[in-house]
Order: sequence, then structure tokens, then C-alpha cells
Amino acid sequence: MATDGVKIIDGDLARDTYDHIMDLYDSDANIETIKKEVPFVKEDYGVDTDFYHELFVTAYALAFWEFGELTDNILNEVKRVIDLKAGIKLWTEECNENEGKKRQKELDKLLKKISQPNQKIRKRKKYKLIKNFYFQPDDVLTFQLSNENYHAVICAKVTQQRGQCTYDLVGTTYKSKKKPTIEDLKTCFIAGREIGSEYDAKKTLEEQPNVDEIWRYAKNDNFFFGVCYDLVTHRDIISFKDKFEVIGKLKIKESFKKDGSYGYASTFDRFESTFSDFDNHMKVFGQQKYPVTLLCEL
Repeated sequence: MATDGVKIIDGDLARDTYDHIMDLYDSDANIETIKKEVPFVKEDYGVDTDFYHELFVTAYALAFWEFGELTDNILNEVKRVIDLKAGIKLWTEECNENEGKKRQKELDKLLKKISQPNQKIRKRKKYKLIKNFYFQPDDVLTFQLSNENYHAVICAKVTQQRGQCTYDLVGTTYKSKKKPTIEDLKTCFIAGREIGSEYDAKKTLEEQPNVDEIWRYAKNDNFFFGVCYDLVTHRDIISFKDKFEVIGKLKIKESFKKDGSYGYASTFDRFESTFSDFDNHMKVFGQQKYPVTLLCEL
């Protein structure tokens, strides 16, 4: 099941929907712009469409209620999807009857809440943006561990969201006593993983252009692809940024930068533990190797 719990903002689809709307709201987008960027429409998810639509609709409604823009159209659609009981049925079948009852309780609470006008409209939040970065998107960073081996990661992007700035690093398989060059990395691999798709192959390809290149390499089809990130906050990296050296640029293709998985590295010791045996790390976390020449613009 592609959700983590019975609450309204549990799971990927609900969280992504709610966060996307709120990020636009906090960026001073007007309501019409928000509606245009996040249309209130029913997607064809292929499998369990009614269930995923319930996740989308309830998260959407909660966001719009919080800033006082819930319409009768949205409220009526919430009532309709709750009456379908698609989520309750799925939680009951895949978990147990008690989980189904918990979901019903959460839906009832939501409906009662949003059926009344919000008396405390959420204000738009203002976040301070970092302007002077230590590293830039597409920088290739090399570092040396205590065993004197050099390794390399790609700073695929720098993300600023809700007041937190992170350097989103992607691991490569480079390992040598010799400091790497960009040419050396062209024979290496990047950590990534397959992500299940509820769509048919045509829709999956529309959602992630060029993913069929990954399908051919993996000799499999109809999945999304994502790279595996280690996120380091701007604040944390201050204490060990000098451990890294920028050796050039490598750009991972934009359509392949989807999150496959991510973890946080708050100290350099984390890099030591991860890259001292990177093959084992990938095995433990279900990651696979994909050629730099396939994933990057060269």
C-alpha cells in the first residue's frame, strides 16, 4: 500500500499534495495560480484509482480549508469520496478491520472540521533563504576516508524548503587511492532504485520522460526511476565542508533526479560508514547501480 498510516496527511500522495499547495501559498501565489498548478481533478492511477483519489481529495481539501478557500465543489467531492469507502475497504483488506475503523474515524473528523468555516486562517509563512552556497548543483565532490581511498558524490541539486537548505548528494561507486577526475567517473555507477508505478507504461513514460532508457538497461519495464540521496543541511556541513573538494561538474538528467530514497548525513562519520563499503550499503538498502553514462548529460 502506498501510504504509511490512516491519518489524512500520511503517505506520499497526500503529503506531496498538501506540501505542494502550501509551498505555493507560502510563496505568495494567489489562489487561482495554486488551482492552476495543482488542479482539482481525478487522475487515472490505473490500480485502486478511487483509493488514491481519496488521498488526493482529502489532503487538497484540508490545505484549502486551512487558508480559508475551501469551496462547495471541493467539500462535496470530499463527501462523495468518503461515501465510496475506498480507503476503508483497502485498509481493512490489506491490514485489518481495526485499521479500517481508524481510517473511518479520521475521515469523519476531517469532514466535521472542514464543514465549518475556519475561524483561524493560516498566515503565509516567510522563510529565510540561503544565498551563499558552499557547493552548487552539478558539482562533483571528492573526499578521502581514513583508509586513504578517495570517493565521489554528485551534488545533484540544492534544495530550499520551509526554511531548511540541503545539499542533495548522490553516491557514485568511485573508489581509489588516486584522486578522481571527471573522466574517471564516466566508467563508474550511481546509486538508484526502481519505484513501482500504478500507471500503465505509456502514462509512466509521460510522467517521467526518458525512463524507458532505464527500462532497457534494467531489462524490465513500467517503473519509475529515482536516485538515492544523502541530504546534508547547510548548517551541518559547515563543520566538515573542508573535507570535500570540487573537481568539476556532472549533471544528472533532470527527469532522473526523482527521489528514489534519501537519508540525512549530519557528520562526516556518516560518509565514512557509508562509503567504506558502498557495495554493501547499497545491498542493505535495496539500491542498484546505474552507469554514469546513462544517467548524466555528457
